[in-house]
Order: sequence, then C-alpha cells, then structure tokens
Amino acid sequence: MIEALRKSGVLCTVLAILPLAPQLPATLLLLIGLILAVAYLLPKPHLLLIIGVLIASLLLLMFAYNGRVGRDTAAAMLALMMALKCLETTRMRDLRALLGFALFLPFSALLSVQTPLTLALCLLSVLFWLLLLQISSTGKIVLPEKSVWPLLKALLRAMLIALPMAAALFWLFPRIGTPLWGLPGLSEQGTGLGDSMKPGQWLDILADDRIAFRVDFTGRVPEPEQRYWRGPVLWDFDGMEWQRNPQDNRPGPVMPANSPEASDVITYRVSLEPTERKYLPVLDWPRQAPEPYTLSADTGLYASTPIQKMTQYSASAWMQPDATRPLGDAERRRALAYPTAFNKRTQALALQWRAQAGNDRAYIDRVLQWIRRDFSYTLATDPPRLNAVDRFLFEDRQGFCQHFSSSFAMLMRAAGIPARVVTGYVGGYRNPYGGYWVLYIKDAHAWTEVWLEGEGWVRIDPTAAVAPENILDTLAGSAGQEQYAGGGGAFSPLFDYGDFMRSRWNDWVIGFNAARQMALFRNIGIARAERWQMLLTLLILAGLISFAVFNLSRRTRITEHPVDAAWHRLIAVLAKRGHQKAAHETAMDFAARSGDFDLMTVASRYSQWRYGKADPDPQAGASLIADIQRLTGKIKQRPPSGSGQRL
Repeated sequence: MIEALRKSGVLCTVLAILPLAPQLPATLLLLIGLILAVAYLLPKPHLLLIIGVLIASLLLLMFAYNGRVGRDTAAAMLALMMALKCLETTRMRDLRALLGFALFLPFSALLSVQTPLTLALCLLSVLFWLLLLQISSTGKIVLPEKSVWPLLKALLRAMLIALPMAAALFWLFPRIGTPLWGLPGLSEQGTGLGDSMKPGQWLDILADDRIAFRVDFTGRVPEPEQRYWRGPVLWDFDGMEWQRNPQDNRPGPVMPANSPEASDVITYRVSLEPTERKYLPVLDWPRQAPEPYTLSADTGLYASTPIQKMTQYSASAWMQPDATRPLGDAERRRALAYPTAFNKRTQALALQWRAQAGNDRAYIDRVLQWIRRDFSYTLATDPPRLNAVDRFLFEDRQGFCQHFSSSFAMLMRAAGIPARVVTGYVGGYRNPYGGYWVLYIKDAHAWTEVWLEGEGWVRIDPTAAVAPENILDTLAGSAGQEQYAGGGGAFSPLFDYGDFMRSRWNDWVIGFNAARQMALFRNIGIARAERWQMLLTLLILAGLISFAVFNLSRRTRITEHPVDAAWHRLIAVLAKRGHQKAAHETAMDFAARSGDFDLMTVASRYSQWRYGKADPDPQAGASLIADIQRLTGKIKQRPPSGSGQRL
C-alpha cells in the first residue's frame, strides 16, 4: 500500500513538472529528477536526511536564481517542494496533498509560456490527475482488474464533453482590457535589450536562437538595408558604458504623421514574445504610437508595464527621418557630452580630422572609410577596460556592433557632432509558409544616429562599413545576415511549418483579447456588445450545449452483460403486457407481486447471479440466459392484462 502511494505520487509529480521543465535551470532540474528517482525506488529516508536535503535544495535554488525572487523562482520552489514531499509520502493524506498542489504547477508554467506543447503537457498532467483521483477515491489505490484503458476512455470522454463549454467561455465571456492584478515579474530580466550597453556585453545574446518577435507586413516589404528595428536609445556615456535614463521613456511631442509620398509608409503587425521589459521594437522611423503605447521623444515605443506575455500590435514606419523637428538645447548638450578624462587619443584624432574636413558629412565619410579599410568583425574580443574606445580604435581594431557603434558615437561627439547609440534588431528571416518575417534574439544589433542640420537624426551603421571579406567569424544571423536558425538544412521545412503553426496559435488563441472579442461580435452584427449582451449570449449558448450533451449522454448505450440484457428485455415485454416494474423494486419483489412461479424462479436465479459470487460460472450464465429467453417467448404469447394484475 505504501509503495503504491509513493509511486503514484511520484508519477503525478513528474507529469505536473513536465510543462514547467523547460523553464527550470538545468542544475535544479537534475536535482528534482534525482529526488524523484530516490522517492520512487527507495523507502522513506530518515527525517534528518530529508531536512538536510531540503536545506541543500533551497540553497541550490537561490544560487540558480542568483538570490533573486520572482515568478520563476516561486514556480521552481513549488516543483522542488512537491519532489521533496514524495520522499515522505506514506499515507493517503500525503497523496491528497500532492494531488492538491499538482494542479498549481501546470498553471504556473502557463503564466510564462502558452505554447501548444505546454498546453498539451498540462492536459496530460490533468488527465493523469483525474485518473489518480478516481483510483484513490476509496481511500486506497485500487487499480482496475483487467485494464485501465476503459477508465481512461471515460475520463477522455468527460474532458471532450467539457470542451464545447470551455470554448464558449473562452470566446464569449466578457474580457477586460487590463488584468485585475499584476503578474509578478521574473527573478531575471528577460532576453530583451536593456537600458545600458557595454562593448562585449552581448556574446550570450548573439548566440541565442530563440525567437524575439514575428512581423507580418500588410503591404510593401522594406529592403534589407531598411529593416532596422528600433529599441532603446542610449544617450549617456561614462567612457565605457552607454545608458538610458528612465525619464527618456516618457511620451515625446506628437510628430506629424504625413509623408511626401504614400509609398514611403510601411505598415506591419508585430507579435512580440515576452521580454520583461517595457520597450517594443518598431521599424525605423515611427511617427505615431499604437494604443495603448507611447512614443518617446527619441521615437522609441514603450508600454507602461513590462511585456510579460505575447503581445501583438500594429504600427507604421516612414522610410525617412523627420527633418522638420528641431534639436533642443538640452538634447544637444546631452548628445555631445562625454568624459574628457578618458580616451584622449580618440578626442585628438576627432578634432584633427574634423578640422581637416570641410563639413560634417565629409568627416563622417572619412571615419567610415577608415573603419572599412583597417577594421574587421569578430566576436572574440577582450572584456571592456579603461579607455576602451582608444584601445579599440588604435590597438585591437576588431570587434562587433557594440564596439563599432560605441566608438563611432564617441568620434562624432568629440568632433562636435551630436550622436547617440540605438539598440534593436536588424534583418529577419521570411517564413515561406506564413509569409511573415522572424527575428531572433541573436539578430540584436547596435548602430549610431548623428544629428545633421537640415536632415535631422540620420542612421549611420559603422558595422555595415566593415567589408565582408574582413569578417573573421560570425554567428548565423548576426550582423543582419538573413539566415535561419536551422541553417537551411534538411529539417528547415519542418521548423518553418512548426513556427507557422505557432504563429497561428498566437493569432487565434494567445492574441484573443478584449478588442478581438469586440470585433467578433461586430462580425455577427452587434456593433457594440455590452457586457450583459455577451453574458446573455454565453448563457444561451451554454444552455444549448448542456442540452445537446445531456441528450447525447442519454442516447449513449452502455455495453451490458448478456445476462443483464436478457433480463431487461424480459422486463420490457412484461411492461407491454401491463406488468410494470417499479424503479425501487428488486427482481424478487417484482416477481412475487406478479404471482408467476416461472418468473419467481428466474428472478431468484438472476438475483443470485447478479449479487452473489464475484466471479459467476460462465456456464451458469449461459443457462440462465436460455431460461430467461424461453420465459420471454412464453409471455409474448400471452394476451395483455391490466396493470397490477397477476400473470
């Protein structure tokens, strides 16, 4: 009994952890697996050993999450506590506790990831939970005598019956624009770009094959050199690191949304994966912010809260910057500021070349020619050090986008040209099945914007100035190369189609919000659906579904034993002859009321067969069926009589 309880609890815990497993650190997942293996194979350890494992596990948990507490830390702790509970499961009460918490783990997985695979694993966990609840309902583990498959089929049938009602609730229950409560953040910042950048900092990002966002263009697709996806703009430079002030996220002045030619406007829709940050990537150059987001003064798109779920939004981009907006004095001072105590050689070179150049454009061209001629692209760089710009420009001359954009901006500021660093994404891969574009985290990029009179902020990408033949080693997709994570291998079509199905899931399920729900009601002729109308529609549909399910369940015939089927046919024939069996009557009581000796004999044998030995003799059952059928034939030949009369 104890062994069955422990093993059942371990299996339930394993299936409950499966949806959360991809989100757990490898070391913690290994520890949980080891604890569950011990709980499944070995008897209950001593209490002191369990306490020691608990303390060590909590220390490892805090180490895995760097001591930070968040939504992911809490979910991992719940998984760890369930695994430890399996070690001491010896009573039905312990199993009941595991069953109670086993429903929270799949839910915690869905708080961060809502992919079809995660949902399928959650449903598998719930199905096993229902099965274990059924076989332990008597207070002990009782498995079916022959096979567990009939019980599984019954549970699957019950879940399928519940699906129409769940779909009606999903599509029709009134949704609100914002949740009633905030979702706790993660212990670690997400994979998105941050509000600071230090050269050499992105090595992990440039090797990350996960998807950052998907883009579906509604019209013309911009050329590759125009597909720069704007993220945080960094203004402040301390000699080594570029930073952004949180006040920069505030809404900027409304920019004119006009364009000389309609062909200059690109419209698109973005499906952004969770980043735990407030910025949303937009194509250069945005002039209006889609609701409910705001456009900052440096034309970055921002939300009021971190992006904690898959988010969809539509936006427009103009292919040229706004040259009519002036540069304020405060912005100019900020875009020219740099620490004069560091990078002296860079300052001297900038002043010399700017004095020799006739104008700002000539100076910029000379710097780009120098980069194109003497520099090369590589990810194998040293950590940032003091006077990092001098070391990069005059010693190393090798690096990637962070080094080029930072050093170029410093050269511009030292020459009196306002400059800032822009971080974001570049390029994209077109999915051949869905026709949309995919940008991966490794497509992260940094470039520079300089202020030129009469032109406004102009994008300059010094990394693109490096000749392809000078690039030493790059990762697939970095520096804007249009390559897919699969590398064009044999499995690329499979990956493409899988991501296409994922994008449709995002559109139809994850992206179904309050606005989409209102659009659904408009499509069926309700211009503006009030909540009482939505609830009334839901109640009517729920009633129709319940009625259909009820009638379907009534018509569903349960396979009877041949002896029971023969007896029920006899009762039906007697009812037609005016002798109705009451629902509360036993077979013997009904036969005694009829006064028929043959019926009383058959009823006695049927009662003995039905409620006697657990495993009746098959030959006795066949003999009883034959006698019931003979009596049924005899009664059919008798004339009908009034109800309640003796046969």
